[in-house]
Amino acid sequence: VCILFYQAGIMAVIALAAIYAQEAMKFTTQQTIMLILVVNVTAAAGAFGFGYLQDAIGHVRAMALILAGWIVMIATAYFADDAPTFWVAANLAGLCMGSSQAAGRAIIGYLSPRTREAEFFGLWGLAVKAASIFGPLTYGAVTWAFHGNHRLGILAVGAYFVVGLALLTGLDVERGRRAALEA
Repeated sequence: VCILFYQAGIMAVIALAAIYAQEAMKFTTQQTIMLILVVNVTAAAGAFGFGYLQDAIGHVRAMALILAGWIVMIATAYFADDAPTFWVAANLAGLCMGSSQAAGRAIIGYLSPRTREAEFFGLWGLAVKAASIFGPLTYGAVTWAFHGNHRLGILAVGAYFVVGLALLTGLDVERGRRAALEA
């Protein structure tokens, strides 16, 4: 359930970053393309670097740090009044995007019994696909309900990260790992 919530936020950010940049920040198409290219580099760096941090501090702490980063990103994007501030928010999103995707897969792998890994990763994939519907749908519904206010739309998406962080506090990965090894 935790995965579904934070993935809904991630999928909304991925799907709607260009729309938000153009509608809320008034970026040109060229600026938006450059932003997306740079954010992809930041995402790759996040995926690569955060793996080492996750090994050092543990799965739950790493994911909590990533979700806190997403919440900071949402707040920064919401309050951004100029392009440089939005660039900071977008690159923080890239860092968190790469990190959260890598950390999510690592947690699933850690909690999967060896004989049921395909089933666990399949369920994770289903959660990601379901989230790719809920996040953008939430953004769109809020933006529509508030007459094109994209800032409120991105703030609504932030609620998924807050709920994901709250649900993460109840996750005992060591108990889950023991159960996976016993299976």
